[in-house]
Amino acid sequence: MRNRGLRAALAADERIGAGNVLARVLAHGADPAGPGLTFDTAVDGHPAEHPLTLGRLDELVAARAAWLHARGITPRDPVAVWATAAADMVLSFLALTRIGAIPALMNGGLPPGIAAEYVRRLRGVGVLADDAHTALLAGHDLGVPVLGTPAEAGTGDPAAAPQHYRHDADDPVVITHTSGTTGVPKAVLHSHASLFAATRHLLAMPQAQGTHRILNALPAPHTATVLMVNQALGNAAGMLLLSDQGGDRVLEAIRRWRPDGVFGFSVTWAELARFDLAAYELDSVSLWFNTGDCSHEPHVRRLVAVGSREVVTREGVTRVPGSVFIDGLGSSEMGHSMFHITHRVDTDRYGRCVGRPYEFARVAVLDAGGDPVPAGQVGWLGVDSPTLFRGYWNDSVTTYRSRQRGWYLTGDLVHADADGRYHHLDRAVDAVDAGDGRWFYTALSEERVLTACPDVTDCTVVITSGAGGVVTDVLLELAAGADPAQDRTGVVRAALGPDVGATLRRVVPVGSADIPVTVTGKVRKVALRERYLTESPS
Repeated sequence: MRNRGLRAALAADERIGAGNVLARVLAHGADPAGPGLTFDTAVDGHPAEHPLTLGRLDELVAARAAWLHARGITPRDPVAVWATAAADMVLSFLALTRIGAIPALMNGGLPPGIAAEYVRRLRGVGVLADDAHTALLAGHDLGVPVLGTPAEAGTGDPAAAPQHYRHDADDPVVITHTSGTTGVPKAVLHSHASLFAATRHLLAMPQAQGTHRILNALPAPHTATVLMVNQALGNAAGMLLLSDQGGDRVLEAIRRWRPDGVFGFSVTWAELARFDLAAYELDSVSLWFNTGDCSHEPHVRRLVAVGSREVVTREGVTRVPGSVFIDGLGSSEMGHSMFHITHRVDTDRYGRCVGRPYEFARVAVLDAGGDPVPAGQVGWLGVDSPTLFRGYWNDSVTTYRSRQRGWYLTGDLVHADADGRYHHLDRAVDAVDAGDGRWFYTALSEERVLTACPDVTDCTVVITSGAGGVVTDVLLELAAGADPAQDRTGVVRAALGPDVGATLRRVVPVGSADIPVTVTGKVRKVALRERYLTESPS
């Protein structure tokens, strides 16, 4: 079947959802010899970066489903998966959903104690863990057995795999988790229909440039990777999945894989900004796609200046220098980015503008009581979308606290402009009440500092409020060759503006290792705030 016809058939398929895309793609006549997935590590005798055909991918999944089924895994059984390799996470997800079980995908960087507590709270039936993570769990009370490793699961007999489970739209299909900025991460539940709603929308539209040969630089256990796997399968696209999203790994993978699209989080773009991108082979890339936190202007500008894209001219389709960056704002709970904005070399709408909502999303800016506020006024972001998570697994208290008058409250502070575009100011937990109706925003402050300081590749703004009032500390990660002894206080103070600038206490050059981050790369500003409340200026 031609790709366009396949995409249309999938978009109209009432049975398809996040739990059975591989099976439905084959059922609609996709070529088993066509592209499946490619992993950056060896798997079942296939060398690293050796593409799996669609048919071979199905065999690998069936083998794992048979192995799991033989060990008593049945529909609706929660099974935790803790591993490093993208292949282990993705193949386990596909195998467990084939059975109808509920994979709970865990970031490999979780501290062992937190990981064990997370598993206990799942109240599942078992854990799949690679050798390294099995060792980390030793001595911890999990409440369930370790079933084996994902590699062991690959030794199953594909012919013994059970029939594909017939999912209902509301069936739980995967549990992912939040970044865990303040302790044990929240377990985010998605359904068969909810996690496919955005993919169905995209399949019904013309296939975008930059989605034919993809480099997935998103964390493998994250909701976003599950989305990308299903989108790649639905598009019959080639996709290489990275287990490590460090900037040097991404650049080297682009050179080898030559993708037309690279998908990642803002932390990856910040890492790429540390390199001289003109020195790397990036001409194949026409699209950079960001989800999670929205990205900073200087990072985006560095990326759109490289790569190339196709444009339509009077002479026909031609390829021109410069790529496209699609920015948005999303989270595990949202099930997909809610907004999108396109940046090119010649565009200039930044200032943390995340653009307009996708057609499937309904959004509002709300006051503390849940009522909409006028354009230009800052408020809480409320979302209503078919992509939204179904709730926090085994935690109805937190689930209902996140809902107000039909809206899911994302925890973000935003405002809408007169043209219907939305601007992200900060996470609510990172914003500081400065009194007299004034609020200071750390993310917006970082945007301003980065824009004003070309020799700074990334920065973290920590605003604290204590007995002595509000103080602001700015931590700068400098570009290679930048002078760490240079006094940047004046430039930073001016960039922050008169209100926040008046509270500036110090500007400190730091290394990236000095910034505490979560397993998904989010800066732990709560931890930094606690540190700087007790420290005196150096």
